[in-house]
Amino acid sequence: MLHMRVTCPAERTEDVVRLMESCVGTAHLAVYPGASRNPPGDIVNCDVAREAGEELIAGLRELDIPATGAVTMEHIDLTLSERADKAEEEAPGEAADAVLWEQLSEATHEESTLSVTYLAFMTIAMMIAACGVVLDNAILIVGAMAVGPEFGPLAGVSTALVRRAPRLAVRSLTALLVGFAAAMVATVVFSYFMDWVGLFSDTKLDAERPNTNFIYRPDWFSFVVAVLAGCAGTLSLTSSKSGALVGVAISVTTIPAAANAAVAFGFDDYEQAVGSSQQLLLNLFGIVLAGTCTLLAQKALWSNRFVRRARRRHGHFRPAPRQLPSEGNHFGHHDHPNHHRPGPPRHRD
Repeated sequence: MLHMRVTCPAERTEDVVRLMESCVGTAHLAVYPGASRNPPGDIVNCDVAREAGEELIAGLRELDIPATGAVTMEHIDLTLSERADKAEEEAPGEAADAVLWEQLSEATHEESTLSVTYLAFMTIAMMIAACGVVLDNAILIVGAMAVGPEFGPLAGVSTALVRRAPRLAVRSLTALLVGFAAAMVATVVFSYFMDWVGLFSDTKLDAERPNTNFIYRPDWFSFVVAVLAGCAGTLSLTSSKSGALVGVAISVTTIPAAANAAVAFGFDDYEQAVGSSQQLLLNLFGIVLAGTCTLLAQKALWSNRFVRRARRRHGHFRPAPRQLPSEGNHFGHHDHPNHHRPGPPRHRD
């Protein structure tokens, strides 16, 4: 279940209440008249099944609530309520299959932020991978994959393509390009330092390396694994099952390929540098392609259900027309001296 809190102008409260009452999968509706001071208005709370959350958010957007008030939503870890159980049973579909597009956009937007922390994780992961490729150590390669933060911006690109969000696309691409470029430059400098102290050498880089030579030898398996990992990672984000992201991270050869390209460039091994760069681009393309296709499939599946439910809901839900204060009333709804005094909550099942 999800808990939704809506801050709205007082003249829109009844519209919000009717919307929540008409939406399948809601429970524990409560109204707090005059409880909001900034912006002035009422607060309406309810619990909603995850699979009905997108429909409710869309209805609130139709009422222009995000512009005149606020909509917040959070996950409920525990609910002991027969009404909540009934609401989840009435909501069509399964909670794990539902996609909250606003939540997905917010998550990918945050993960695509080009911050100092993001660059630090990218650089550290690539340096760990550099040690792994020179030592031919698969454990270090897996560790570097797990540390790398690149899947967030990749998911942001897929989300931006599906939702047609150019700002998110630019933000995600910027994080990817700047992040990989900065980390690879830092890794080249790191490889020079490690060579100077005698820990790296071109002999180690040019050795057979049976555990890590796949990094600079891309093939069709690289693309297939990238596509599968992209599908799994996208499903993990849309279903809020973050545990699967670790498996996705250690399945794709992005950070190791970039690290091997940087080290090979530092030691003038351009054959490995080119092969590693091809591996990197192949994996990035496969992940974005798979993520976009997965989101398109989910969008098509849920949009059909949403249209059918929206038609049924609009059959008996109509926003109330806005009413102006009567001529004899010297105080409008917002100007009444007692308007901002919070009243007791009105609970509706």
